[in-house]
Amino acid sequence: MTDTAFVLVVHRDADNSESIARTLRDAGHACRVVQSASEATQSVRERPPDVVVTDLQVDGSPAGEEVIATTLQLAPDAEVVLIVDDLNRGRARELVTAESGPRAYDYIVKPLDLDELRLKVDRAARQAIVARQNREMQERIDQSFSFEGLIGSSPALVREIKRVRKLAKSKSTILITGETGTGKELFAQAIHTNSPRKDKPFKVVNCAAISESLLESELFGHVKGAFTGAMTNRIGILEACDGGTLFLDEIGDMPMSMQAKLLRTIETGEITPVGTNDMRHVDVRYVAATHRDLGEQIKKGAFREDLLYRLRAHCRIRIPPLRERREDIPLLIHHFLQLANEENDAHIEYISPEATRKLTEYGWPGNVRELRSVIESMVIEAETSVLQVSDLPELIQGTREIVPVSGPHLAGWSMSDVERWHVLNTLRLAGGNREKAAKILKIGARTLYRKLKEYGSTN
Repeated sequence: MTDTAFVLVVHRDADNSESIARTLRDAGHACRVVQSASEATQSVRERPPDVVVTDLQVDGSPAGEEVIATTLQLAPDAEVVLIVDDLNRGRARELVTAESGPRAYDYIVKPLDLDELRLKVDRAARQAIVARQNREMQERIDQSFSFEGLIGSSPALVREIKRVRKLAKSKSTILITGETGTGKELFAQAIHTNSPRKDKPFKVVNCAAISESLLESELFGHVKGAFTGAMTNRIGILEACDGGTLFLDEIGDMPMSMQAKLLRTIETGEITPVGTNDMRHVDVRYVAATHRDLGEQIKKGAFREDLLYRLRAHCRIRIPPLRERREDIPLLIHHFLQLANEENDAHIEYISPEATRKLTEYGWPGNVRELRSVIESMVIEAETSVLQVSDLPELIQGTREIVPVSGPHLAGWSMSDVERWHVLNTLRLAGGNREKAAKILKIGARTLYRKLKEYGSTN
């Protein structure tokens, strides 16, 4: 599948240039045709191309090199494919291998083989798109909020990350709520790492994964002979965590009998190992998490109201589900793609805009964890260096949900700020494809480019 690119064709012969443009349009590219170096400069200023196809002899002189220099100055991500006669083959080769100054991606010798030209343009387009996406993504990463592995730029996530930074320095017990797969343990780890306890232990207990009969021993420890199978004394996680942080994951699934004992320990700092009356004191900071609505659990008689108050107090963090921060999805895709390449010794260059759009539109019931799993599976199974829609799971390929990228509450914004936010997020939703974004916005491509120029975002 060819990546759609904007190609500028610079050729003094109108018939030849139209034949070139027709071939490239048939291959799925958008094209503009000009016949002079000055027209080429104006076109590059108006809309930076992905690829420039130019005759080395423009206007009857070697002005093709001027086109190259102008293109690289105004559109540094663009690639240039030269058209030369046999006499200029050597100069074309020099431009392709140049390490500085005017340079070209490739060249083709007259008479033109349009199929060969199309293949060279396809390759140049891919390289240009990769370069542009990497640069744009790096700019987004630089502008995004990254904190202890928590990545995003959406207002909903940034708000909670900023709260984590403040709450980490306190001694307060913290309750983290969020759907399965949103990254609750990552938040808990960030709290510990940025707290005065960072050099002390960080322990995790999954309250839903341990049976009621074993949970008390797991937390408080036991002495030899306390129950069948207790062959030796064993300290519990609370004692092993003394001075540090205990993360109680899925606390909404903790048995009621254990909730009472945990509440007492949180309030007094005292623990009693199973099988003894020997009371010990521990200094532990508690971070709890759940995907359940604890208010509903209280109504059902499955959770203690006093424990909820003790856990939550004024320190509750809500992690938004991925569908509420869709503008973070391209950033996360890029991050997980890099991780998957490193972990699987893979060499995926990038993911196509159309595939990115599909991933952005999907509902993500498994949230960030599901997204990471999907990207890793795509990288492992990919047969080319570019991930396309065909590489997506069938469920995501078939999504028809049109969901705008979520954004902040707009009350109090000026109309110009609202318009800017809407235009830029529509462009992100379109995977950076300006023509597609213009169609969604129902405005002309020139109007969109003018607005992007006003916003300082023309690349």
